[in-house]
Amino acid sequence: MKRVHNFSAGPAALPAEVLKKVQTELLDYKGKGRSIMEMSHRSPEYSEIHEQAGEKLKKLLNAGEGWNVLFLTGGASTQFMMIPMNVLNKERTADYINTGSWSTKAIKEAKYFGNVHVPYSSEDLNFTRVPTDNDLNLSDHATYLHFTSNNTIFGTQFPKEPASNGAPLVCDASSDFLSRPVDLDRYGVIYAGAQKNLGPAGVTIVMIHDRFLENVLPDPKPTILKYQTHLEKMFNTPPVFAVYTVNYVLDWISEKGGVNAFAEINEEKASLLYNEIDRDEFYRGTAEKASRSRMNVTFRLSSEELEAEFLKEAADEDLVTLKGHRSVGGIRASIYNACDMESVQTLVSFMNDFRDRKG
Repeated sequence: MKRVHNFSAGPAALPAEVLKKVQTELLDYKGKGRSIMEMSHRSPEYSEIHEQAGEKLKKLLNAGEGWNVLFLTGGASTQFMMIPMNVLNKERTADYINTGSWSTKAIKEAKYFGNVHVPYSSEDLNFTRVPTDNDLNLSDHATYLHFTSNNTIFGTQFPKEPASNGAPLVCDASSDFLSRPVDLDRYGVIYAGAQKNLGPAGVTIVMIHDRFLENVLPDPKPTILKYQTHLEKMFNTPPVFAVYTVNYVLDWISEKGGVNAFAEINEEKASLLYNEIDRDEFYRGTAEKASRSRMNVTFRLSSEELEAEFLKEAADEDLVTLKGHRSVGGIRASIYNACDMESVQTLVSFMNDFRDRKG
C-alpha cells in the first residue's frame, strides 16, 4: 500500500487511524454482519452514532445550553440560501463581509430574500486580505453578520472573529472548522462542509443556537429548508457513512488533545511553510501577511512554466494536489488537521531543493 503526502483542498486528507478503523468495520459493523451503510438510518446502531457525533462536537467546542447540531446535505452552498430564507425579508438587513469566491456566492443568494449590506469587500484587491475591525462599515441593526472564516482559493483567514456591532455571527467555517478555538458566545450559526477537516464529502455540519432561531420568520417555506423541520426529528435520510466517519474523526481530534492542541500544531505547520516562502524572492506568497491562512498556503513562482515544473517534480516525490485553484493558478498547500507535520516538512525540504536547483 502506498500513501502520498496529500495537500488536497477538499475532499482532503483524512486521519490514517480513522481510515483503518473504517476499513475494519466496512463489511461488519460491530458484529452485526453488515456495513453501517447497509443499515436503516433509524436503526439503533446509526441513531447512536448520530447522537454521539453531535455531543462530541459540542464538547470539543465547549458549546453550552441552547446549541443544536444538525447533519444536513447540500454542502455549504445550500446554507448560503437556507440561512437567509429562514430569517431575512425585505424589512430586515444582514451584513456580509466579502473576502472571496464563497462569500460572493453567499451574498448573491441572500439578496433573493432580504436586504444585504456589505461592510467590507477586498474584491478590488483580488481578495488578498481580510479586514481589520476598523475597516468595517457595519449596519446599525443587522439581523446577523456573515463571514467566511477561511478562504481556500485565496489563502486568507480571519485571525479572530470580526466586530459585528452586536449582531450574531453567522460563519461559513468549512475550511478551518475545529482547527482552532472560537468565541462561541458571539455566534448564531456556524456551518461547515465536512470534506476539509471533518470527514468525507456529503455531510454539512450546522450548529445553530436557540437565540438565533428566535429570528426565524413565520413565512411559508419548503419543508426541508426549515431549520425547525430538522430540529424536531430526523426528517430525511442523512448521509449515514459520512456522519459515521465524522464521529470517528471527532474521537481522533479529542484523543490528540482537542481544538487547542490542533491550533498549536497548525500554527507550527503554517510557520514552517511561510518561513520557507519568505526566505527570498524565489517563492512569493499571494496573501497579505496579516491575513495569511493557516489552512491553505498559497504562493507563486516567477513564471507559470516554472510552476508547472514545480508541480510535476513534487508529484514525482509523492507531494500531490498542490496546484492552485483553477481561477487563480499558482501553488496551494492545504494543511488541514489531518495533514501531518511529516508531510509539511517533506514539502519544505522539496521547496528548498527546488530553489537550489532552479533559483
